Amino acid sequence: MTKRVLLLLADGFEPMEAAGFTDVLGWANIDGDEPIELVSAGLRSPLKATFGFSVIPDALVTDLDLDSFDALAVPGGFGSAGFYTDALSEPFLAVIRHFAGRQQAVASVCVAALALGAAGVLEGRVATTYHQAGGKRRAQLESHGAHFIDEAVVVDGNLISSTGPGTAVEVAFTLLADLTSERNSARIRDLMRVPWPAPSWWTSPQVPPT
Repeated sequence: MTKRVLLLLADGFEPMEAAGFTDVLGWANIDGDEPIELVSAGLRSPLKATFGFSVIPDALVTDLDLDSFDALAVPGGFGSAGFYTDALSEPFLAVIRHFAGRQQAVASVCVAALALGAAGVLEGRVATTYHQAGGKRRAQLESHGAHFIDEAVVVDGNLISSTGPGTAVEVAFTLLADLTSERNSARIRDLMRVPWPAPSWWTSPQVPPT
C-alpha cells in the first residue's frame, strides 16, 4: 500500500530543508520496498522560497483530505522571508494538530519545530530547534512546554525535530524508516551515496558550553 506524506510549505520556506524530503522520499518511491507519494501543499500558490524564487505547490491545504495521508513533513524557513506569517497561522497549525492528534509521524526541520510548539503538540515532549548564542529560538521552543535537547535530530514518539538545514536529509531518512523500515531507509541511503554522519555529529551542541 502506498504511504502518503504531506510536505507542508510555508511562504519563506528554505529549499534545502524541503529538498531533503523530496529527494529521499522520491528515491524511496522509485527504489524502495514500498511506494511513497509526497504531496506538497501550502496556504497559497505560488509560494516564495527563502531565497526569492517562486514555487508552485501540488495543492492548497484547503483542497486536501488530510485523512488520506500517513505522515507530515514541515521544513523551516527565514523570518525575514515571511516564514512565520504562514507557519504560526491558525490554518497551518491546524494541519499539524490533525496529524499529531492521530499519532501520525510529524517531521520538522530547524525552526519548523516552533510551529509544532505553537500548535500545542510539544507540551512535555523532548524536541530541538535551531539554536544560537543568546538562546532566542530555544527560549521560544521551551515557552511551548517542550524540553529542549541540543542534538542534531531528536525523536519523541511520533515527533521528529532537528537543528538546521544540514539535518534535513537525516530527518527524511528517519521519517522513511518510521513509515517503512530501518532496512529500507538504509538501502535508500546507500543508493543515494549519503554517508552516515560520525557519532559526534549527532550529539555536538550548536552552542558549545563555555
